[in-house]
Amino acid sequence: MDDGQEQMEFWLAGPILNIPDILQPAAHALLQSERELKKYTADFPKELLWAKTSGRASVGFHMNHITGVLDRMMTYAKSESLTAEQFQFLKQEGSFNLTIEVEGLQEQFSAKVAEALAYFKTLPEDTLTEKRTVGRKKLPTTVIGLLFHAAEHSQRHIGQLLVTVSVLQSKIS
Repeated sequence: MDDGQEQMEFWLAGPILNIPDILQPAAHALLQSERELKKYTADFPKELLWAKTSGRASVGFHMNHITGVLDRMMTYAKSESLTAEQFQFLKQEGSFNLTIEVEGLQEQFSAKVAEALAYFKTLPEDTLTEKRTVGRKKLPTTVIGLLFHAAEHSQRHIGQLLVTVSVLQSKIS
């Protein structure tokens, strides 16, 4: 809706075509995270992107982190190992970087959400309880556990991002 009214949340808008029923909540949460990320960081000043307030993570960190976690959880769900590029991304998630633009971070997350939804469409429901492991310690989980975590983790960080954006913007107004 472009008439100034709040858009309906994705979970109320019905199923997403070709995504297994059991993955609908995760898909809805990722789409909601994408929408809210763009909403809360629209016109966010680049000079505040890496600012920390009250000892909390920066907006730039949250934007990078949700992208990185989604990418890593999908890798583990596919029973693959992280690449050198993924480890490098992880290492630099919270690093101050003047060359990064807010819009670039928004697009980076949107691309990863689109990739996740395309992956969800390839998954037969009977594979969702297959065992997987996480990280170097090979912690036990399942495909659905990884995908659910990626979605709820994104929502959690969007909430943190909203608070950080609000506090930082209140300091400059």
